[in-house]
Amino acid sequence: MFMKKQFLCMQKMKSFSCVSLLLDPKGRFYLCSFFVAASVICCVYFTGNAFLAKDYRIFSGFEMNGMQRNAQSDKREASERLGKEVNYSRENMRSDKCTEKCRPLGSEALPEGIVSTTSNLEMRPLWGPIDEETKLKLSVNLLAIPVGIKQKELVNQMVQKFLENNFVVMLFHYDSIVDEWNDLEWSGRVIHVSATNQTKWWFAKRFLHPDIVSEYDYIFLWDEDLGVENFHPGRYLSIVKEEGFEISQPALDPAKSEIHHHITVRRSKLTVHRRIYKFRGSGRCYNNSTAPPCAGWVEMMAPVFSRAAWRCAWYMIQNDLIHAWGLDKKLGYCAQGDRTIKVGVVDSEYLVHMGFPTLGGVSGGPKMNEESSDHSAQTENLADSETLATSVLDESENRSLVRKQSYIEMRIFRSRWKNAVKADRCWVDPYRHPTQQTAH
Repeated sequence: MFMKKQFLCMQKMKSFSCVSLLLDPKGRFYLCSFFVAASVICCVYFTGNAFLAKDYRIFSGFEMNGMQRNAQSDKREASERLGKEVNYSRENMRSDKCTEKCRPLGSEALPEGIVSTTSNLEMRPLWGPIDEETKLKLSVNLLAIPVGIKQKELVNQMVQKFLENNFVVMLFHYDSIVDEWNDLEWSGRVIHVSATNQTKWWFAKRFLHPDIVSEYDYIFLWDEDLGVENFHPGRYLSIVKEEGFEISQPALDPAKSEIHHHITVRRSKLTVHRRIYKFRGSGRCYNNSTAPPCAGWVEMMAPVFSRAAWRCAWYMIQNDLIHAWGLDKKLGYCAQGDRTIKVGVVDSEYLVHMGFPTLGGVSGGPKMNEESSDHSAQTENLADSETLATSVLDESENRSLVRKQSYIEMRIFRSRWKNAVKADRCWVDPYRHPTQQTAH
């Protein structure tokens, strides 16, 4: 009861105080000042919050946009860097791949697909397509012969046989007489090249570059004074392929031919032979003889080369040594393997070597054909016998000079070979330690 009275008393006192305060003028002034200050503070607070919220939103937008832009920029830069790295890798791969390619010298400025690296000796029509029958008859073998008009009949017989067996034929006219061959039926079907007093090897070095004849399986580089009555090109090639010969020649009929080396003599009971045996006299050949002319050797009057062997042999022909003496003993290096196996003589298809002197010599020789005999008979009718004697002496002297030059070139070639072997430390001679026993 007491507590209740006390509480009521306190409430009355508060009411009294408030009323007293309101009734006091000084109190009212302080109270109004308080409300004004409070109002100002509230206005400042709410206004500041509004501005702060707006600034925060603006700032936050700027920050978010900046962050998004930065993220997009970083992503774009990363993508660009990745693209550059990929392109750089591709370029490096392409560069490495391109540098590994072996392109023909001089073709670097051209797209690869337009480069034509080889050629041939096929004649092309001036207009119109080639008919299918002609395409099927495109030649795959080549016969090249140095010719003079005095051996026209022998050459005629030879060319006819080879053309019948689908050969390309190329004639090197060393006497510059070309028009007098036009009466032969095949003259317009063969290639004629003319240069006065040049040898077979001079022509071959300049007109039978390996890239020109690379489409031919075999290259026959023959002299003009060869009788082909017992020779068939097709059968010969079948034997060469079966035996695996890279360099070969037909054997020579010993009864009718001029023989220079015993290995070229025909063995009538054999199809081929690769070596000879000689136990008496000089230049002996035994069972263990592996060097020319006992084995791995052909003579230079009628060699036959495979495509690969000719590419090698062409490089060995010296540009300035036109007689090529000494070359025969080195041809075995171009045999694409063991020369005692890859080089051989075919006995079943054989020739007659007439042995006619040509360059610097008189027509005829030890065995003269009919045309040469007629030519000699005509010269005997000359009124001035002194002029004839002088002419024969001049030709004989010229022939002697040709042979002398041949020996000189042989010595030069041997010297070059010896010097080249010494200079090339990377080259390994496969025949450096021969087991042969040959007397010289």
